[in-house]
Amino acid sequence: MNSSQGVSGTGARPGPAVALGLVILCIEGYDLFILGVVGPSLLVHPGWEVTKSTLGLLGALTALGMPLGSIAAGWIGDLHGRRLPMLVSLVWLSVSMFLSAVAGDLTLFAASRFLTGMGIGALIPLVTAYVSEAATPARHSLQVGTATAGLGLGGIITAVVGRTLLPGWDFQTLFLFGAVPLVLVPVVWRLVPAVVQDHPEHAPLPAESDPPVSANRLGRLLSPQYRRATLLFWAATFAGLVIVYGAGTWLPTLMVDSGYDLTSSLDFSIAFNVGAVVGILGAGLIADRGLLKAATSVSFLLAAAAMITLSTPQPRPLLLLASAVAGFGALGTQALVNIFVAVSHPARLRGTALGFSLGVGRVGAIVGPSYLGAVTVLISSPKAGFYAFVVPALIGAFLTGLLKPERRGPRDRSEGPAVSAVADRASGQHR
Repeated sequence: MNSSQGVSGTGARPGPAVALGLVILCIEGYDLFILGVVGPSLLVHPGWEVTKSTLGLLGALTALGMPLGSIAAGWIGDLHGRRLPMLVSLVWLSVSMFLSAVAGDLTLFAASRFLTGMGIGALIPLVTAYVSEAATPARHSLQVGTATAGLGLGGIITAVVGRTLLPGWDFQTLFLFGAVPLVLVPVVWRLVPAVVQDHPEHAPLPAESDPPVSANRLGRLLSPQYRRATLLFWAATFAGLVIVYGAGTWLPTLMVDSGYDLTSSLDFSIAFNVGAVVGILGAGLIADRGLLKAATSVSFLLAAAAMITLSTPQPRPLLLLASAVAGFGALGTQALVNIFVAVSHPARLRGTALGFSLGVGRVGAIVGPSYLGAVTVLISSPKAGFYAFVVPALIGAFLTGLLKPERRGPRDRSEGPAVSAVADRASGQHR
């Protein structure tokens, strides 16, 4: 057996890394989607006077904290390794969720959601980087995708817990489960390296071999060679995250407005996240098939079609299927966009391209919940919220349609993005 299939280029075992990443992001998914699950209960909470606009604002505050956490954690993680900031972020997230559980008024609850967003934002890039560094090169996309599927699994758990306990329990009790990350502190201490361990083939080249990139990576992204693709990727990520975070906050409430009781509406949330898990895993498999552009555009269109279907009276099984397709069209699409960004840039520019794409796209995560809230307030029809999702989905499909197909040679198609990175470096060294 080829040992390279079981050990990453850093010497770390990918299995434990993927498992730990999956668990952490599963908890992240719970913390991320919990607001949407408790939304209908929050709207009728006595004394807080929560409106649909307020619910949208709470979702936006959660998203607003995420880019702050991402920037800080990414910077500290590069300087001091993944372990320390990951431990701090786990404790931060647990404390923030506990504050949501004990908040006595809406102001403290809103502040706790902002802090929760910072914790979520910090852990996503740290976990992604850790799993990426430990992943087997030949299975890199699938292994990172498997860990990322934890977000959808967490959403499923959130909906199941809500379906079981609500409305009989106080909705704030559900936030206590968010303190679970504390039990992972010793596991992270044992498994996560104290310093960054990169694949040998990803070690930086001498500065003189590529001075423009080393000197100004953002300038390279905005140079004539990459500017068009860079702006399209930023805009497509924005559109995708409007759908992801808008749905995470609003889908159960929209289903209640359409005439379903709370238990039934949470069934749709479960189906949404099941579709998301399948979509993310499918994205990892599609990554090496040369069909990224078509798959990304089609998945945006599937999200639009699914939301239109959900807005109409249909048999329950069809609506559950539509909700699953919407989940694929949301989280699955975003995974595809990220992979598209990666394979469209040379290895030495790939991290910067992904960082800025997700950084700018986070604005969509902030706008999404408030955008949906504004639409539902301004337009009284229960269909309005569903059609509000259709707009960014169609925009995302149009934007990805304008992208050029990912440029991959025969070597890339057969061996995947990780080996492509080696080819990029080899060609750079022999130019």
